[in-house]
Amino acid sequence: MKFLPSQIAFFMQSRSAQRNMRFLFRFVLLLVVVITLYSVLFHVIMNHEGREYSWATGFYWTLTVMSTLGFGDITFLSDTGKLFTLVVLLSGIIFLLVMLPFTFIQFFYAPWLEAQTRLRAPRELPAETDGHVIIVGGDATAQALGQDLAQYSHPYVLLCTEAQAALDLQDQGHTVAVGDYDDPETYRRLRVGQAAMVVALDGDVRNTNVAFTAREASPDIPVVCGADQDEAVDILSLAGSTHVFKFSSMLGQGLARRTLAGHMRTGVVGRFDDLTVAEAPVMRTGLVGHSLRDSDLRKVTGVNVVGVWERGRFQLPRPDAPLEASTVLVLAGTREQMDAFDRYIGGRQDDVTASGATGGQGEQAGQGGQGEQDETGRPDATAKSTAPVLILGGGRVGLAAARQFARSGIDYRVVEKNPRLVHDQEHTVTGSAADLDVLERAGIREAPAVLVTTHDDDLNIYLTIYCRRLRPDIQIISRATLDRNIGILHKAGADLVMSYASLVSNTVINLLSPGKVLMLSEGLNIFRAPVGVGLAGRTLQDSGIRDGTGCSVVALRGPDGLSVNPEPTLLLHACDELILIGDSEAERRFLERYPDDGECEEA
Repeated sequence: MKFLPSQIAFFMQSRSAQRNMRFLFRFVLLLVVVITLYSVLFHVIMNHEGREYSWATGFYWTLTVMSTLGFGDITFLSDTGKLFTLVVLLSGIIFLLVMLPFTFIQFFYAPWLEAQTRLRAPRELPAETDGHVIIVGGDATAQALGQDLAQYSHPYVLLCTEAQAALDLQDQGHTVAVGDYDDPETYRRLRVGQAAMVVALDGDVRNTNVAFTAREASPDIPVVCGADQDEAVDILSLAGSTHVFKFSSMLGQGLARRTLAGHMRTGVVGRFDDLTVAEAPVMRTGLVGHSLRDSDLRKVTGVNVVGVWERGRFQLPRPDAPLEASTVLVLAGTREQMDAFDRYIGGRQDDVTASGATGGQGEQAGQGGQGEQDETGRPDATAKSTAPVLILGGGRVGLAAARQFARSGIDYRVVEKNPRLVHDQEHTVTGSAADLDVLERAGIREAPAVLVTTHDDDLNIYLTIYCRRLRPDIQIISRATLDRNIGILHKAGADLVMSYASLVSNTVINLLSPGKVLMLSEGLNIFRAPVGVGLAGRTLQDSGIRDGTGCSVVALRGPDGLSVNPEPTLLLHACDELILIGDSEAERRFLERYPDDGECEEA
């Protein structure tokens, strides 16, 4: 009850509430006039019948009849009085039993509940809030970004325009606030001057307004915006955006770089100083069926296999385990070492093709009825394919992948159902990707790979299952909008999955922690850690870092500079800096087992 005055004051501040109250007051006034009129007529008719009652009795009779209680202690004897009673009864049903409850609920109770809801939704952050990220919006991507920020101890707040949406997100555990995105006062209430960043992930027009308004509230706040169109990049920069990213284009390019087409076998996923991290599918290489120890990759190329993806799960490499066609290697090394890996794998692939050997199911992909044949008369899948890559979906992600293929000189075909999205007739097949005739016209029987790029995860799962059934040997790379669908897409048959939400989170977190943490993909991170007393004086081989934490050391920075892929026998010295790779859980275990003792900073 102590909050009742503040609730009433907040409720009465609304113009709609004031208008509703005026309407409700006029209705109540009309009802009072009708009741008074009926009471007067009650006395007139009673006097006509020769009976007299007090005014209180008149109002009592009117209300009991209008409310249909009808105690029967006072009744008319004449037909006129009985007809009047019927009029009072029927009008009471309309006014008291129908119109009054409806009017009360519509113009008072419902607005009152809405006002209480809006009052419960927070509109301001505490004055001591500092270093937080203001995320404008509450869609699935914004929620995923908030969850990832919380995982890395970055406070955040989701700014919503609707109170009910904010309360729903608050019930899910998010920090939320209600306000207008185009009001500078909203950002001041969210302590934008003390914030670390403002992130806008809506359309180009709204993002422009957000950037301009946030910049007005705080001239120095970093503002990160997503852009859909090329021309919006410059406009968003002029509006005050510090960083503008075309996330859809970045996702499309990432999908294209991971495709088994052309001469490149590695797709760079991140760089950390002079260290390059890349992914390389094992499918259709001479590595299928062989172990890492047998392949001698580190000795020949210099790269270090620091992990493997198996159907979306990151694992530490097992030197003696045979590599499957579905395996994706995570490589660490210099750019020159990555080029050496591409040449080496290309040579091994050519050797396999020339000898007519087969290396498992991954080497039977992508040829359909074309290419060289082995002694059984079947196509030799290890021969290099000239068939175009299929891109299912001609949206922003699909077109970005197509442009990446065009720059790399790789032929492609885009399958798009909407004719209005077709811009290149030569490389586009119009029709539904779920239609077998359309897929066959696009070249599904000969294509080395297919990219599933629609923005609907349900449709992507459907198409992945369909393509895997049509071509068990084809490489399928799919886009996921939500992280929770990554595992489902892998189970549906996708060899690689890239998440739009993870791409956004990785980009933002990398901006928040430059040089400290680099998020690569779906929870795989590179991070720095000093060599403390728990590791000093031990070699990498004896440190137990990989077995005890699940992290791999990919580089070591000492007095002589950065050493990429250091030898296992290298001795660790106090205050050297380790650069490690691992998933979020492995990073947590490392930091718990080898906490920073602070001695290096003091020194």
